[in-house]
Amino acid sequence: MFVCVCKGITDKDIRQAVDQGDQSIKAIKEKFGVASQCGGCATLAKEIIDDQLIANAQFYQVA
Repeated sequence: MFVCVCKGITDKDIRQAVDQGDQSIKAIKEKFGVASQCGGCATLAKEIIDDQLIANAQFYQVA
C-alpha cells in the first residue's frame, strides 16, 4: 500500500528500511523524503515504523 503518495513510498519500503536500521521517522524522512511535501503520511509512516520495530523485537525474542 502507498503510504506517501507524493514520493511513491510504500509500507514495504518503510518496513525494509526499518529492518536495515532506519528506526525513526527522522531516518525514514531523510532516506525517502516521507512527510516532506504535504505531510499527510507522517502519522501512518510512524505507525508502520512502530509496528515493524515491535514485530522485529518479538521475532528476536522467539528466535
